[in-house]
Amino acid sequence: MTRPTPIPDAGEANGAQAMRKRSVVIAGHRTSVSLETAFWAGLKEIAEQRGLSVNRLVETIDAARGTNLSSAIRVFVLQCYKGETAKN
Repeated sequence: MTRPTPIPDAGEANGAQAMRKRSVVIAGHRTSVSLETAFWAGLKEIAEQRGLSVNRLVETIDAARGTNLSSAIRVFVLQCYKGETAKN
C-alpha cells in the first residue's frame, strides 16, 4: 500500500477538517457514519486497492470491531497506512 502524499496543514492537523456523514449498508441495514474527509478518502482508496466497495469494506471492519464503528474505521485506515493490517 502506498503512503498518502499530502501532509495536512496545521488547521487540518488540529481538527479543523470537516466531518462528513455518509450512509453505508451493513448486513442489509442502512446506517450513518461520521468521519473526517481524509478518513473517507483513505477508506475509499483502501477499498479500491482491495477490489471492494466501501460498503463491503465497512462490513468487514464492522464484523471485527470492538468499539464504535467510526472509531473502528479510523483505526483501520490508520493501521493500513502504517502497514499493520492484512490485505484481505
